Amino acid sequence: MVVTALYASLLTFLYLALSFRVIAVRRSGRVSIGDGGNKDLLRRMRVHANFAEYAPLTLVLMALGESMNVDRLIIHVLGVLLLAGRVSHAFGMTNDGRLKFRVAGMMLTFASLVLGAILCAYGAVWHGV
Repeated sequence: MVVTALYASLLTFLYLALSFRVIAVRRSGRVSIGDGGNKDLLRRMRVHANFAEYAPLTLVLMALGESMNVDRLIIHVLGVLLLAGRVSHAFGMTNDGRLKFRVAGMMLTFASLVLGAILCAYGAVWHGV
C-alpha cells in the first residue's frame, strides 16, 4: 500500500502543522482546556478537529482500494483530492473571508470520500462478496 502510505505521511505533516497552530495559541493565551473564550483558538481547534474527522476514513478507503489492486492512478486521484481538500479547507477556515476555499475544501474532501466508497463497494462486489 505504497500510494496510501505516501498520502498518509503527507497528511500527517499537515495534521502536525495544524496541531502546532493550536498549541501555539494555547501557550500564548495560557489556555489548557477548552478554548478559554479565545475565538482564534476555537477556530484553530475546529480546523484541527475537522481534519481528524474526515481524513482517516478516506485513508482507510484508499488502503482498502489499494489492497484490492485498484489502479494506482485512481488511488493517487483520491489522495490528491483529499490532500488538496484538507489544505484548502484549513486555509479557508484560518483566514476570515475565504469561504470559497473552505467550501472547495469540503467539496474535494467529500469527492474523495464518495469516490473511495464507490471504489470499495465496486471492488468488494467484483471480488465476490
